[in-house]
Amino acid sequence: MAAGDQKPIGSGFGAKSTAADIMKGVDLSGKTAIVTGGYSGIGLETTKALVAAGAEVIVPVRNRQKADENLAGIGAAVESRQMDLGDLASVQNCAAEIAGNHDKIHILINNAGIMACPETRIGADWEAQFATNHIGHFVFTKELVPYLKNAGGARVVCLSSTAHRRSPIRWDDIHFRNSEYEKWEAYGQSKTANALFARALNRRMAGDGVKAFSVHPGGIMTPLQRHLETEEMVALGWIDETGEVPDALKAFFKTPEQGCSTTLWCATSEALNDRGGEYCEDCDIAQLASKASPRYFHVAEWAADDDAAMRLWEATEEMVLAA
Repeated sequence: MAAGDQKPIGSGFGAKSTAADIMKGVDLSGKTAIVTGGYSGIGLETTKALVAAGAEVIVPVRNRQKADENLAGIGAAVESRQMDLGDLASVQNCAAEIAGNHDKIHILINNAGIMACPETRIGADWEAQFATNHIGHFVFTKELVPYLKNAGGARVVCLSSTAHRRSPIRWDDIHFRNSEYEKWEAYGQSKTANALFARALNRRMAGDGVKAFSVHPGGIMTPLQRHLETEEMVALGWIDETGEVPDALKAFFKTPEQGCSTTLWCATSEALNDRGGEYCEDCDIAQLASKASPRYFHVAEWAADDDAAMRLWEATEEMVLAA
């Protein structure tokens, strides 16, 4: 049954609100935040904004050299930790390292991910996008649950995408073992999983003061597009033959700083103190999608379904136990 809580609340912010707009007056001194992949694209902008607000930020990274280069100059309040979301041993080791130095995690932002990559198998013959975007973050978050509880009011933000509308969870063949792989369907399923995970986590931790939300950051040109050929982006209408964003899309696309604003709003806004589990976009709670919804906006019922959220949690636990 789809939740009826997907209704905008009139946050006062919008699609083009920046990190500075969201974080004005927010003091995170003494708080510890984690931003997976927080060293490139909107993740880097998220890290910068949290540090500027006074937080100590831990950035789990796959590429240590690139991370050190990109994080240089932000300040001593940011540190990187090695982690590959596609390798559960690496995920568990990173969580253990963090737990060894911190007894409280106030903000966890599950930001890292891959998009529309060629068919790849990792872990227990898992499809790579689902495994990296969902299973890796599922395990990482579960490992950190005691420290989120200790914070007395932690927030978890899971980066989803409007691409979730491409596919619900493929319950009969999540990992494309018995059907032809389609990279956009696989990506869409993984983003549905991110939204459902936030709902399930919020429900399971309701009594522990931990709130979780999922986020569509908006259309942004970032390293997430690294697996796409120029010809494909032209065909999608994202760029023209010269590599420029068409004028019609310039008003739609966001800068990386604007792209991190909804994440920051979910992580810090007092307007969400009595909320939890919702899918958000443009710095507000998204409305439930209908036939009249614009192509790139609103949340599909299958990504706002509490029964599906709990089913996915149980299915993911079974995958991890069987790995």
